[in-house]
Amino acid sequence: MSFRELSMIDVKELLRRWQAGHSARQMQREGVADRKTATRYIEAARECGLARESELTEGVVAEVARRVQARPEPAPSEPWKVLEAHRVRIETWLGAREPLRLVRVQELLQRDGVEVSYTTLRRYAHDELGWREQPATVRVDDPPPGEEAQIDFGEMGYVRDDEGKRRKLWVLVVTLTMSRYMFVWPTFVQTLVALCEGLDGAWRFFGGVVHRIVPDNMSTVVVRASAQEPVLSRGFVEYAQARGFFIDPARVRRPRDKARVENQVAYVRERWFAGETFSADLVVLRGSAERWCRDVAGARVHGTTRRVPREVFEAEELRHLLAKPEAPFDVPTWTRPKVHPDHHVQVARSLYSAPTRYLGKTLEARVDRTTVRLYDGGELVKMHPRVEPGKRATDPSDYPVGKAGYATRSIEGVRTKAREKGEHIGTFAERLLEGPLPWTKMRQAYGLLRMCDRYGVARVEAMCARALAFDVIDVPRIERMLKAALQVEETATESGKVVRLPVSRFARDAATFATMKKDTTAKGGA
Repeated sequence: MSFRELSMIDVKELLRRWQAGHSARQMQREGVADRKTATRYIEAARECGLARESELTEGVVAEVARRVQARPEPAPSEPWKVLEAHRVRIETWLGAREPLRLVRVQELLQRDGVEVSYTTLRRYAHDELGWREQPATVRVDDPPPGEEAQIDFGEMGYVRDDEGKRRKLWVLVVTLTMSRYMFVWPTFVQTLVALCEGLDGAWRFFGGVVHRIVPDNMSTVVVRASAQEPVLSRGFVEYAQARGFFIDPARVRRPRDKARVENQVAYVRERWFAGETFSADLVVLRGSAERWCRDVAGARVHGTTRRVPREVFEAEELRHLLAKPEAPFDVPTWTRPKVHPDHHVQVARSLYSAPTRYLGKTLEARVDRTTVRLYDGGELVKMHPRVEPGKRATDPSDYPVGKAGYATRSIEGVRTKAREKGEHIGTFAERLLEGPLPWTKMRQAYGLLRMCDRYGVARVEAMCARALAFDVIDVPRIERMLKAALQVEETATESGKVVRLPVSRFARDAATFATMKKDTTAKGGA
């Protein structure tokens, strides 16, 4: 009989036969064990105090097996002794908070002249230090029904559109942790809009919303990853608030945090996508995926739970879900635009005005389908209706006082200001701005108003009256005439032909110098 190591069952059978009176030769004939092997176990049993009439316990069997099967420890090899001399350093490197890889440990040892093979180092770390390539884990219990869903995007492969071009297909996999019932949502992008649409599709498929979801650190959900304090995307937080669930993102590079869905991506790729011929029609793809989730993946016996996911879901989990959404979610987008000197910010390729006091500041903009909201911290600065790309939404009240009309090209505003200056100035402005393209004359209209400040309202009023009399509607010509008249007046003043008397502080009215006073009494009075 060839040599073989006896198991605990074999040792117990051998001792049971010995207690029944079987000899070692008989055991050999019946194939229990070799005669010499049986003799060693019988001698070890006697050394342990076991008699034929004694009770055969598990402890006695284990002790007999240990005595026979124990082997003397081999003498450590020279490389082993060398590594033992550096035991503390190796333990420090492998036991640090951020442990070194074993390859790096070998490099550091070689730098110090310690030449050992990687296999020897690995066996030493494994046997002497208890090091493992993968740390030991514990199995986490499933949450209560309806409590949790784990989500993940997975790559399926390529499909062809109507033009024959290949497009990469992704799927959003949503797995209910307790029942293992899953939902698959095909998509070509992994944007926030696609994520929210896929989750809404899952809530419709399940007939309700879970209390908590566990995503990985996808950029549409997590802005800055952290095991204790992750920063979440504002848009997705708003979606979670609207649907009533909480977000519990997995840690970075910790797939076991969402193992229930992590293992399902390959299953979906193999059992739903592989071997099929799909077009790039998302409606067809999503219909096929939903039927597969319900009739194939949901109707199979799950390999871990050994139960049918759809039956478990309908019997134990469905009633614990939150109410499913009635309307689609308007997914917002948050950006940080800067207020430019023209009082506008650029959001979604459109321009929106902001008040003057925010010039140069960076605001937070929230954009949805209908509105654009500008925030300074927690304060709502401005709200505009959303306009098409390339358009602008301007509130004239955001401009400084007196600038709104100029910025908005208000024709009526210019006419009103001109009428306030004078009758003929107002009439001249009316004539100037009439016609099908009045804004082409806006610069001349503003020039007319500025001339009132430069040359005086009286002079401009008189000059406009003369221009209207001759039907000359030309602002540059009026300005040339005003300049010429002012130059003649200044020349006459310098030559003494025209004397400008200063207005005295104590000057009296002209009526004071009248030689005869007006008789206010009636001629016939006495």
